[in-house]
Amino acid sequence: MSTRRKARFGRIPVTDVFPVIEGGRFPAKAVAGQDVLIRATAFREGHDALAVEAVLYDPDGVERQRMPMRPGAPGLDEWLGTLRPSTEGNWTFEVEAWDDPIGTWRHDAGIKVPAGIDTELMLAEGALLFREAASASPNPAALQAAATTLADTTLPAEARMAAASTAAVVDELSQRPLRRMVTGGGRFPLLVERDLAGRGAWYEFFPRSEGATFDPETGAYTSGTFATAAERLEAVADMGFDVIYLPPIHPIGRTFRKGPNNTLTAGEHDPGSPWAIGSAAGGHDSIHPDLGTEADFAAFVDRARNLGLEVALDLALQASPDHPWVTEHPEWFTTRADGTIAYAENPPKKYQDIYPLNFDNDPQGLSAEILRIVRLWIGRGVRIFRVDNPHTKPVGFWEWLIAQVAEEHPGTVFLAEAFTRPAMMHALGRAGFQQSYTYFTWRNTKEELAEYFTEVSRETSSYFRPNFFVNTPDILTEYLQFGGPAAFRIRAALAATASPLWGVYAGFELYEHVARPGAEEYIDNEKFQYKVRDFDTAEAEGRSLAPYLRRLNAIRADHPSLGELQNLVVHPTSDDATIAYSKSRRTDAGGIPAPGAAPGTEAAPAAGQAIDTLIIVVNTDPHGAREATIDLDLDALDLRPQDLDDEGRFTVDDLVTGQSWKWGASNYVRLDPHHEPAHILHIRRGT
Repeated sequence: MSTRRKARFGRIPVTDVFPVIEGGRFPAKAVAGQDVLIRATAFREGHDALAVEAVLYDPDGVERQRMPMRPGAPGLDEWLGTLRPSTEGNWTFEVEAWDDPIGTWRHDAGIKVPAGIDTELMLAEGALLFREAASASPNPAALQAAATTLADTTLPAEARMAAASTAAVVDELSQRPLRRMVTGGGRFPLLVERDLAGRGAWYEFFPRSEGATFDPETGAYTSGTFATAAERLEAVADMGFDVIYLPPIHPIGRTFRKGPNNTLTAGEHDPGSPWAIGSAAGGHDSIHPDLGTEADFAAFVDRARNLGLEVALDLALQASPDHPWVTEHPEWFTTRADGTIAYAENPPKKYQDIYPLNFDNDPQGLSAEILRIVRLWIGRGVRIFRVDNPHTKPVGFWEWLIAQVAEEHPGTVFLAEAFTRPAMMHALGRAGFQQSYTYFTWRNTKEELAEYFTEVSRETSSYFRPNFFVNTPDILTEYLQFGGPAAFRIRAALAATASPLWGVYAGFELYEHVARPGAEEYIDNEKFQYKVRDFDTAEAEGRSLAPYLRRLNAIRADHPSLGELQNLVVHPTSDDATIAYSKSRRTDAGGIPAPGAAPGTEAAPAAGQAIDTLIIVVNTDPHGAREATIDLDLDALDLRPQDLDDEGRFTVDDLVTGQSWKWGASNYVRLDPHHEPAHILHIRRGT
């Protein structure tokens, strides 16, 4: 008895669809209004013409967009296109391939008719095809006219052929092509989230330091409060940031409290690490008494919202030895052979003031408690959580928690602070984390940056959204320690332009760069003590990077191309320290050139269509001037004839310095990091 196996190929094979994660097991990610790169392999037998389209369906399954795809690298049967979902929700997409009989006819007739081969037969077949296309069109006039002219034997063949390529015919067929043997590659999930899930500038500060005072006579500090921290919010908003991120604001344990610079013994007035959560004053659901009350926190959130800022709160799933959980739920921790609870370690680092949670002893009870905590803070106005060390908790737990929260409170955003192995970082993205810290912090050379920018914008962009933080309380790289002010400008320019998400920890704008000896972290670390800073005086005296950060965020706000991730294209340069890359975005979806696209195959821009294209060139050497030749991939710049002068050159305006130049395929640059290490060039478009 024979069994017939179900066919895996359709009439026209469509394979290797991107972005599809593990066969559709997890949804690809997008942001409302974002251009989503669609890629697939499609081919057929023989030599007849093939056409491919990407189709977008809204959460109700209604078709919302159908975009032609263009050939990619020659000889690989690769097709590229973009889709742009408009609202949040669970969308789907599909790649369809179909026989293009008019495309086949154009190719064959274009060869045979001029050569006088089968002229009447070719024109008669063309007339039949155009009649068929007209019969299916709601606006058939242009197609009917073409069919009539093609069949008119009294006219010269050249005139009959021309009737098949008028502007009206081309426009009608571009909207409603004659499609035969339509074959779909299957629908795949696309999770579309709110803007701050995939775009935004973050600023981190410790509320206890904002407004803190120091008494030189007693040597004691007085903590800042939510009220004093709220006074700093206007300056943060003025720099153009979108998110104000707060480290834990909960009571801090006294047992094994760390002193300044992570010393094992804390003085009477040392505040301890905010990540050592829990004391007699409460745990994760409580507010540190020094910071204020729930009403004070609500006022802080309201003030931030009124300034256009959204509050992100640290979700650190761990406890100090004094946390109520330790006595009420000892099963939530790991007990060692000597009966003590295991504290956190990352050898050689030891965190005696922190007990990690054990998710294996009572997973249901612990999970329910954490969900309660998240719900509580959402009720207090928090919609964004920066999660501390999520890679030390089960991935399945995060998948459950984020899904549960998303169902109850759509639009909640989780940022993974996971500096760990790529497999875990990527798994957390698949599990639902909207964004993640990245290795950008340690990518400093041209070669490292080019490789990493390509990876995060192309290879992992459908599930791993990179937030390019330039520094954190834990991380002060050698590049910043020894690069001087130029290093800070370089890192800010790279982060703000390469990723739609970037972040700054307070003090970066003051060029804080002194490390604790033997460590890659700040001396007098704010994790263990108060930090009193005078931002206003520093800016007034020209000792602050704040004006540069303000300019970078203003450029991001004005140029939608910087709000995209997948449109980054690295361009060759002759200097080993100078990196160049571009980003381009049209006012509507479709036609944006992508790496691998054959020159000239991108869709033509519509008349009057706005195109935003930036070219970024950065000297990554903070110590000396660099000269380089930049060889541009002109196809990636989406240039139109009206953008070029008679010599094929175009005008670029530097958005940082205000200077303008004429550029072409090859361009000379010289960047002095002590003056200005980066060009952020906007292509001036013709009308």
